[in-house]
Amino acid sequence: MKTHLLALTLTALAGAAQASTMPNNAPDDKEQSEFRSLLTDSLSKGGHTTWLLPDSLEPNAQMNFYLGVKGEKPAEGYPVFLYLHGSGPRDAEWATGLALAKGFQDSPSMYIIPQIPQEGEWYRWYQRSKQWAWDRILRLILAMPEVDKNRIYIFGISEGGYGSQRMASFYADYLAGAGPMAGGEPLKNAPVENLGNVAFSFLTGDQDKMFYRYMLTRTTGEKLDSMQALFPGEYRHRVELIPGRGHGIDYSPTTPWLAGYRRNAQPKHFIWENFEMDGIKRNAFYNLQVLGETDAYRTRYEFTANAETNIIDITADAVEYSTTWKDPMWGIDMLFATTLTPAQHGHLRIFLSDSLVNTKKAVRIRLNGREVFRGKVKASMTTRRQADELWGDPMRDFRHAVEIKW
Repeated sequence: MKTHLLALTLTALAGAAQASTMPNNAPDDKEQSEFRSLLTDSLSKGGHTTWLLPDSLEPNAQMNFYLGVKGEKPAEGYPVFLYLHGSGPRDAEWATGLALAKGFQDSPSMYIIPQIPQEGEWYRWYQRSKQWAWDRILRLILAMPEVDKNRIYIFGISEGGYGSQRMASFYADYLAGAGPMAGGEPLKNAPVENLGNVAFSFLTGDQDKMFYRYMLTRTTGEKLDSMQALFPGEYRHRVELIPGRGHGIDYSPTTPWLAGYRRNAQPKHFIWENFEMDGIKRNAFYNLQVLGETDAYRTRYEFTANAETNIIDITADAVEYSTTWKDPMWGIDMLFATTLTPAQHGHLRIFLSDSLVNTKKAVRIRLNGREVFRGKVKASMTTRRQADELWGDPMRDFRHAVEIKW
C-alpha cells in the first residue's frame, strides 16, 4: 500500500466501464451535414444550430451552438476551439462568448460555442447531459476533412473555467490543449495526472478569492510543476496568478498559446486516473479499454502505461481519497491525500500499432511487474472496428490488440 499527498500522486491510464448507461448519441446524416455546413461558414455570420438533449439525462434541455471559422483553411485543416461561457444570464453569456471568439487572435481557427441549456441546478458543463453532447461533438469534428484532428482545444471562463478544467482531465486523450480561466477546481474533480500529453494554460486573478479560486489555481500549478519534474517533456503548462486582478482578467492570451501545441494521439507513456464525472466513467482512454472493473467496491482506479522497445508495463491501482483540509466558510473539500492499492482483479484490452511497438516482433506485457503476455499480435479488422466504435478517431487506427485478465 502507498500513501502520499495529492501533489505527489503518480500513476494513471486506460478506460473504464460506464457507471450508468448513456443514450445513443450518434448523429444522423442530416444532422452531420447541417453541423458541417455551419462549422465551415464564417464565424462572423453568427450561424447557429440547436440540439435536444436526452430527457433521461436532463429534462427539457435544448443546447444551442454558435459555429463557424475564422480565416482561410490551413493545408492540414482548422484547429478547433470549444468555448464554455460563465454562469451569468445564459443569453448574455452566450452572446459574449461569440464576441470574444471573434476578437481572439487565433485565426485561422474553427469555433464551437455552446449555450448552457438551463440555469439553476443544471448550470454545470460537466453534467452527464453535456457529456452526451461533448462525445457527439468530438466524433462529428473528427470525421470532418476540414479539421486538424490533432488540434482540438477546450477553454472557458468562470463556470466555463471549472468545466474546461474537469473536461481537460476527463477527455485528455482527444485534446491538444485546454485553457481554463478564472476558475479553480479541487484536484479530486480534475486529476492533473491525466494531463501528461495536454498543453494546459490556467490564468486566474491573484485576488480571485471566492471559493478559493486563486488557491486552487496555485495548487494546480504546483502539482503540474511536480509532475513535469518527474516526467521531463510531459506536462506542458502555463499556470499564472495575474497580479492585482480579481475575477475579471485579460482573456486574450489563452487561445494563441494553446494553438502552438499539437496532440500526440498515441503516446508511449501516459497516466490516467479513471474518475467519474457526474456518475459517468470513460470506457476507453488513449489505447486502453477496460472490459471489467478491477474491484467492484472501488470507484476510482489509476493506470500507468509505458511502452519501451517491445515491452509494455502497466500499473493498475485502486485509488481512495481522504480530505486533508476543508475550507471553513463553504465546507468544500479542498486538499487531499490519496491511497493507492494494487488492483487485485481486472480485464483490459490493450490496442497496439507500429507507433507503439514493432508489431512484427514478439510483444511482452507486464501488469504490476508480473508478465501476463508474451508473443506476436495479429492484425484484425475486428480490432479496427472496435477502436472506431470506442473513439471515432482516425488518429487511433489500431489493428492489433491484446486482452489481459488477472
